[in-house]
Amino acid sequence: MDVEIGTMASTVRAVDGDSLLAPQTLDKIVRLVLQAVQDAERHSRQVRAERRITGGVYAEMDAEDC
Repeated sequence: MDVEIGTMASTVRAVDGDSLLAPQTLDKIVRLVLQAVQDAERHSRQVRAERRITGGVYAEMDAEDC
């Protein structure tokens, strides 16, 4: 099926690529990404701790004292 467009109007705006993100927006993105990375690391540590086989609570407490 062929479509013919008789007339078309368009608006084109030129922008500087460096001005697409305001400094506040970039700062917020960075903070959110860092928080997500920290949350993922915290979760990984918790999973490793839950999977670890130990000699019990007292053995863990002795290991922390060393």
